[in-house]
Amino acid sequence: MPKRSTIYADFTVEKTFKAPVSRVYQMFADKPSKERWFRAPGDVKVDHTMDFRVGGSEFNSGQFSDGQVHTFKAYYYDIVPNERIVYSYDMYLDDKRISVSLTTLEFSQEDQTTKLVLHEAGVFLDGYDQPSNREQGSQELLKALELAIKN
Repeated sequence: MPKRSTIYADFTVEKTFKAPVSRVYQMFADKPSKERWFRAPGDVKVDHTMDFRVGGSEFNSGQFSDGQVHTFKAYYYDIVPNERIVYSYDMYLDDKRISVSLTTLEFSQEDQTTKLVLHEAGVFLDGYDQPSNREQGSQELLKALELAIKN
């Protein structure tokens, strides 16, 4: 039996995009738009379903080149179009749950740009992931979002 451990952590990442709020928000709310940027580097195969509404869920699973499968399972609690998204999600590596998190995304228009504030509070289980890795991964996803918005 693996050694059990629990690490609690939260972090906030802020990023400014050269795009209107409606465009940045759409990249989270629209399935084809989200598929352009929301994946781990090196994914070979992805299964993605998305029911973007309060009470809806999202499932995203991809396989790394080494064969390991990572899975994101989310549930949407609160959605205020162009302002806020609140959801919880579980992350898995193969069949092992590695974390459970509550995330809030806040969107605000600032001149010709959009400020996005991502706040996550999570519990990281049994040493499979670390909060610093998750924060770095969130920053990398927002960089991928920025590239998707530009293209």
